[in-house]
Amino acid sequence: MRLYSTGARGVVDLPGPPGPIGMYVCGPTVYARAHIGNARPYVLGSWYKRWLRERGYDVTLVHNITDVNDKIYAAAPGASAQRAAEATEWYLEDVGRFGLDAVDHYPLATESMAEIIRFIVDLIDRGYAYEVEGDVYFRVARFEEYGRLSGQRLDQLEDEEDNVNPLKEDPRDFALWKANKPEEDTAWDSPWGQGRPGWHIECSAMAEKLLGPAFEIHGGGLDLVFPHHENEVAQSRALGHEFARIWMHNGMLRFTGEKMSKSVGNIATIKEVLDEWGVETTLLFFLTAHWRSPIDFSDETMEQAKAQWTTLSNAFVQEDKTDLGPAWEELVAVLDDDFNTPAALALMHEWRRVRNLDRLRRALELFGLAPPDVDAPDEIRELARSRQEARERRDFAESDRLRAEIEAAGWEVRDEAGGYRLVRGA
Repeated sequence: MRLYSTGARGVVDLPGPPGPIGMYVCGPTVYARAHIGNARPYVLGSWYKRWLRERGYDVTLVHNITDVNDKIYAAAPGASAQRAAEATEWYLEDVGRFGLDAVDHYPLATESMAEIIRFIVDLIDRGYAYEVEGDVYFRVARFEEYGRLSGQRLDQLEDEEDNVNPLKEDPRDFALWKANKPEEDTAWDSPWGQGRPGWHIECSAMAEKLLGPAFEIHGGGLDLVFPHHENEVAQSRALGHEFARIWMHNGMLRFTGEKMSKSVGNIATIKEVLDEWGVETTLLFFLTAHWRSPIDFSDETMEQAKAQWTTLSNAFVQEDKTDLGPAWEELVAVLDDDFNTPAALALMHEWRRVRNLDRLRRALELFGLAPPDVDAPDEIRELARSRQEARERRDFAESDRLRAEIEAAGWEVRDEAGGYRLVRGA
């Protein structure tokens, strides 16, 4: 299997199965309802784990939650912990609707303080970090490989923070620990006084806590290459840890051609998109672009994805014709070679055309696209109708009870725009 790595500037080989393969995919900073762009690394990481597992690998997928950050303090002054907890629940609820169930660990920064502080102490002991008036900074100039991942030149770097501390040895040095400010309502004890960690050290500590000092794949959006991932590399390798071998950076989601951003205001949340378009249409939308390429989000592109899903799912009301169309090995080839999902989608359409429903079903299920089953028993259909009625009258306790009863019987009810659909459970 081969995968493009940002650090190598090219495609590199994965070790043979069973691995093991450790994957760390950067998750959101939780201060508001996550936008649909935040779903792309989650979906991609989940899909890739599912494919690795299909190919015989032992895979552990870690997807972190950043619940200590300047953005959270700014979004909820005096109530940052409450806001972070609420937004964490929103995110887990929203991505849980995809039904991919591939993430093994969702670490929180707030639950990793001991590891973070120990990491910083080690960096200070080795001369890679220093403390000034309660803040701790990483010495960028001391780490000779700094800039290699992103291609940045040391003499062109600018400080990433809004308020540059004049006490820093070098304006390029980045924060590992920040002293508590009067307007910040949460803080932790440390050898340097009360404060909280910087963004970058959180991910290094959480990744190594769960995957060890060396692991195979680190994922996240292309916008994280610098400074976030560059700083992760510096922190970990300064301590002699290999850290991630492959850097899997997905292209950005753009709203009608422009990167989606809360600061610009052109966002749609995961919840809004799933409520309007449904899980299957949204997953198929993500299939349409290669993971390294940008993907444009608009009503037009979602309508196109919806039409594709309708075409694929309608195939299952026809008679199966076995052993026609491309061999399964053709799908293996395109996914093993840099995980080419548009090529995989083209094969699915070919299997649909020749009505090889066994291969089509198997491919769809790899990506969480459960094909419709037209043979749901009457009692399951009645439970689903009752659940829909409970949802409409906002009796969510009854809705959850009926969902659990449906799942216990081996079925799954998937909410879609304007209704629901029954599929067989995994």
